[in-house]
Amino acid sequence: MSAERRLFDLRMHDGSRHFAGFRERGLVEPDWDLLRAAIPRLVGAVETGFVTDRVTEAWLDFTYAGHEFSLNNQHGEWWCFVQDPAAPDEVLSAVLAHFEAVLWPV
Repeated sequence: MSAERRLFDLRMHDGSRHFAGFRERGLVEPDWDLLRAAIPRLVGAVETGFVTDRVTEAWLDFTYAGHEFSLNNQHGEWWCFVQDPAAPDEVLSAVLAHFEAVLWPV
């Protein structure tokens, strides 16, 4: 299934859009360092924030294609958020495909 067909639109209390999710690897070594290192490999993406307790949870914030994004791990998944809920599906699909491929290469 294509990344674009897996997009959804869940509005958060802050007005952002939860638009996708993908599985964590579930390994002893956490995924957040790999995902954080992959931000600059998404051409045009710039890290704007990173917070983690180094045990269970992390928030990765970045800009891409003029939009603000966050990745957060919850319940065995990485959840994808965009600040502007009207961001184009093509941009959202590119973000999802890029970061999912980091953990789950084809």
